Amino acid sequence: MSPNVLPVEFADLLASAQRSAVHLEMRDSYAVDYERGPFAEWCAGFRYDPADRASWWRPWLDLVRDTVSRGVTVRRARIVSEPVSEYTRFLYDNTFTNVAAGEQVRWLPRHRTGTIALPGNDFWLFGGRLVRWNHFTGSGVSAGGEVTEDPTAARLCEESFERAWAKAVPHDQYEIRSAQERER
Repeated sequence: MSPNVLPVEFADLLASAQRSAVHLEMRDSYAVDYERGPFAEWCAGFRYDPADRASWWRPWLDLVRDTVSRGVTVRRARIVSEPVSEYTRFLYDNTFTNVAAGEQVRWLPRHRTGTIALPGNDFWLFGGRLVRWNHFTGSGVSAGGEVTEDPTAARLCEESFERAWAKAVPHDQYEIRSAQERER
């Protein structure tokens, strides 16, 4: 990839990753439509059947699987408030799909992030050098992304991600607890 031409489409960014792609999520909710769509269906009791892969496999999971099969490590850390929001429960219940595609996912309770310098936006970091900032409105709707190869930004993202990752709990070990359970 030429240093003067940065891929704009996310799929192109992931396709251009050569060794790593890491994602830090820091919001407790993203663009939730409470009346229709996957979140509403989940709230109404729908759950994907892990054995029925055809019902939940999506183009995103193909992209992750293809990326991982090229030898790229894909990791996602989710910083979450506890007790968790209903949206976080929804994410948690569906994370098995990310894991099935080859993504490594960890969860970090927000109260454990006090000593981590975190950027103001969610981000993807590709190969430790290219950052894609994810911007959102106050209601969680995507406000677009921004791509940079600024070394200072990349260093901040790499350091914050690695510190968060080290403190985070692997998906298969993270337990969502109620407020009462957390107080014990």
